[in-house]
Amino acid sequence: MKAMELLPPSDTMYRALVNRDSSFEGIFFVGVRTTGIFCRPTCSAKKPARMNVDFFATPSEALHGGYRPCLRCRPMDPGERPPKLIEQLRAEVERAPGGRLTDKELAALSIDPSTARRQFKRHYGMTFQAYHRARRMGLALREVRKGGRVDEAQNGSGFESASGFREAFTRIFGDPPTAAKSRACMFAERIDTPLGAMLAVADDNGLRLLEFADRRALENELATLRQRLKTNVVPGEHQYLDAIRQQLARYFSGENLEFDIPLAPIGSDFQMRTWELLRSIPTAETRSYSWMAERLGIPNARRAVGRANGTNMLSIIIPCHRVIRADGSLCGYGGGLWRKKWLLDHERKWKK
Repeated sequence: MKAMELLPPSDTMYRALVNRDSSFEGIFFVGVRTTGIFCRPTCSAKKPARMNVDFFATPSEALHGGYRPCLRCRPMDPGERPPKLIEQLRAEVERAPGGRLTDKELAALSIDPSTARRQFKRHYGMTFQAYHRARRMGLALREVRKGGRVDEAQNGSGFESASGFREAFTRIFGDPPTAAKSRACMFAERIDTPLGAMLAVADDNGLRLLEFADRRALENELATLRQRLKTNVVPGEHQYLDAIRQQLARYFSGENLEFDIPLAPIGSDFQMRTWELLRSIPTAETRSYSWMAERLGIPNARRAVGRANGTNMLSIIIPCHRVIRADGSLCGYGGGLWRKKWLLDHERKWKK
């Protein structure tokens, strides 16, 4: 299980960066907004101004933040240079960061797909597909922080060519940035939390999606929203995005663990009933899949309940993290079991 990684205060990290303090190696990574690159604290590159940096607990978070690894300090390669095959794979990603490299395309490059997967996983602890997905998602989400910054997104994407940005943006959100304000659509905002970046999507009907940016299913969920509602998702401002940002801040601070915001999930009748039952589970308490199946009138359908929980697009608010096995063990959370444990511990700590 992955341990929760909390960062030191921002001023402390920036001071460590300026001083190239080696005691902070592995504690944090720094993304430089003006270059689109992330580094170790001890990187020998010229130090950026405080206003131009973002801090991350892991390389994965930096990738999902829209940054690519520095070639000078190699923040993803502790202690050893990566094999040539891995360097070749990463170079291919940077040539088309918004796309995908299929097994057929890898074979055309004289790269054996199974060997590539094994080496990448062994060296980085993440699959090549996960790395490419993180680059693609991070590139599209980098400027999806505050509404009305669509024009700046392309210019600040950190790539010499805008084509990678447009391709990633269109693949994930369904419309190029230049068309962002030309039609009725759903609006998206990137929200930083102690558990990593989240993506929120809303329209006038309510909050449609709230997911961790590194969740594997996120791109498919966005595609499902676009297809079902026959519209696109674009960066922008909306009252429900403002509301969820504020309510998440209160939740994570322990000030208020409850949410009061209109929800507009998309799903089948069974999924809707399952999600409504999830919302009835009191804060800081847990229930089993068997309990849910019985309440839904299908006592032998625990797996169906688990699948419905897994398709929930509104993390934390529709609290699938409060569902555990009958023996009390944790299982089945799309954001990762470490986040599930953290959320349960957090709610128990602050429940009044």
